[in-house]
Amino acid sequence: MTGTRTMLQRLQAGEITIDEAESYFNRAPYEEMDYAKLDTHRGMRSGFPEVVFCQGKTDDHLLGVYRKLLEFDGRVLGTRASREQYGLIKAEIEDAVYDPVSRILKVDRKPLEKKGKVAICCAGTADVPVAEEAAQTAEYFGTYVERVFDVGVSGIHRLLSKTELLQNCNCVVAIAGMEGALASVIGGLVSVPVIAVPTSVGYGASFNGLSALLTMINSCANGIAVVNIDNGYGAGYMATQINRLAIKE
Repeated sequence: MTGTRTMLQRLQAGEITIDEAESYFNRAPYEEMDYAKLDTHRGMRSGFPEVVFCQGKTDDHLLGVYRKLLEFDGRVLGTRASREQYGLIKAEIEDAVYDPVSRILKVDRKPLEKKGKVAICCAGTADVPVAEEAAQTAEYFGTYVERVFDVGVSGIHRLLSKTELLQNCNCVVAIAGMEGALASVIGGLVSVPVIAVPTSVGYGASFNGLSALLTMINSCANGIAVVNIDNGYGAGYMATQINRLAIKE
């Protein structure tokens, strides 16, 4: 659902005033901040607001971006944040929340209702940071998430015990390092799209996730799409798009 439709529904429900709705639609397509041009209309165009990639940003730039996005939408999602960046944001924005596993730093004063169902699966506990980035991204965008962790193919009975759950989801995200076989196995069990996420987990010959990436790209199972190495955010985003289409239908 786009931001435009959401605002119109909120206006119809009496949750916002006509003046508030007018202010929302009249604001500029982006906010000029010298060091950044915040895409304030992205939610209206795509249904997903701009997300902050925290890694590499200076303290002043990061704080300024969080302030402005919070002012516009009352919610901000940041990925790849450090503990130090969390301390910086928390000092000014008291309700900021940080998860050191996924490294997600968010402020969510208007949480969305969780709808539909998506399964986030990972092969081993070393893959959990990427899995949590995917899961928390999807949840932030309004998707109900089932976590199915530590179901790698070396103990395939663990995965098979969750087959019914996976088959009742609108989309499955399969996250694995090493040889990356999990996505192929899941692809052979379900009739819904599978988003494969290779991780940089593994010994030397895994080449920091390249081995898993090539396995997933060359999968003989149908219905598998592959995102970049360790890209949990991208998988959570795409899973939400698929989930929204399933709900709409």
